[in-house]
Amino acid sequence: MEKQLIIAIDGPSGSGKSTLAKLLSERLGHLYIDTGAMYRTAALGARRAGVDIDDVQVFAKFCSELDISFTIEEGKVKILLRGEDVSGEIRDPEMGILASAISAKPLLREKLVELQRRIGEKGGVVLEGRDIGTVVFPQADLKFYLDASLTERAQRRCNELRQNGKEIELKEVLEEIKERDLKDSTRDFAPLKKADEAVVIDSTNKGIQEVLEEMLGYIIDCKFEI
Repeated sequence: MEKQLIIAIDGPSGSGKSTLAKLLSERLGHLYIDTGAMYRTAALGARRAGVDIDDVQVFAKFCSELDISFTIEEGKVKILLRGEDVSGEIRDPEMGILASAISAKPLLREKLVELQRRIGEKGGVVLEGRDIGTVVFPQADLKFYLDASLTERAQRRCNELRQNGKEIELKEVLEEIKERDLKDSTRDFAPLKKADEAVVIDSTNKGIQEVLEEMLGYIIDCKFEI
């Protein structure tokens, strides 16, 4: 790849963003940045510290001291909270709800967006989240918006959690995703929405490899060498 691209992947929970961002970054030799994990980590930090996110002064102090970083171990990207690997803990369904609430806070979004831009400003990155193509990197070289039916997204998340040893019912995950969708799309600051120029891919009836090849095809069509 001659050009170091900035690729933005947005979409709702369970649409396959994380898996495809990882695969795409590996294929391109780019850095994968999971912005959703950053918000889940912030939510975990706030819960552990007993922070009232509606107390502006307390929350501002929490944001200023927030220590989130990434590391790669045995080829896997892990996210750290104050140096502790919390990659597994943040995938609990409760963290998804808390992350949606905390991500609506401008103080936190400003801090994390600043960090995301600093990491990705030189290119060679694949970022996934809910406002990457609209807020974080509106100048991204290529933008994708991944989607899938609500039932399909819930089933995927349920399967993922069960594979990680979580005993959970599909109905519970379905309600969690519905609530997350509503909060993400209706928040005042940086809501979930498709960037005007984003390539929309519905993965409901498609396999991961099929979607990956479709995304790579768009990159080639845009005259970027792979």
